[in-house]
Amino acid sequence: MKRFVLLTLPLLSACGPSYNLRVPDSLEKKLPYEARIELLEAENNLALAIDKVDEADNEIGRARDHIRRARSRQEAAEDEVDRASDEVSREVAKLAIAEAEARVEYLRARQRLSVGLRDVERLALRCAFAEFELARLHAARKAKVEGSERLDQQEFEEQVSECKAEVKEERASLAGDEKEEKTAREAWEAKKAALAKKTFDARASPYVENL
Repeated sequence: MKRFVLLTLPLLSACGPSYNLRVPDSLEKKLPYEARIELLEAENNLALAIDKVDEADNEIGRARDHIRRARSRQEAAEDEVDRASDEVSREVAKLAIAEAEARVEYLRARQRLSVGLRDVERLALRCAFAEFELARLHAARKAKVEGSERLDQQEFEEQVSECKAEVKEERASLAGDEKEEKTAREAWEAKKAALAKKTFDARASPYVENL
């Protein structure tokens, strides 16, 4: 269990000082084996929360790469306009530019949302850590570990409930970003469909690239 705590502490320190109430490690060391087993669920939840933060970070990285590629496609499409030898080719190139521009706008909106979701997952990680500490306190008190009676269980419970309430509030605050992301995606999908239709509606068209 200590392995996950050590992995988590650097992540938590980047999120500010909130929800850092802890059970002294000296109390956990006194827990009998049976009591330690009861902490597995809280430990697993903590590990899952860490994985979600990692995945959120990876999503931001993927969005950054997608934006770079979309900009390259936009530049290539702009070059095609000048090289177009007939009106049809010129029209296809212009549609490709519009699709690329819409793609970039969508990916930027998606990245903004991903950053917000990453921040929520970081906060949720703090909640998982708080729940882990509450589980440690419950285990110590159940095993009647000396010193556990001096810790205020209500403070640990309030730490969990306050953290979860903040997560709920932060998730709700992303409604605007979610709406912008959806609108931008729909606009891009429309531009992509128009480009695909002009290039014989072929899904494998070199002009149309899915994410």
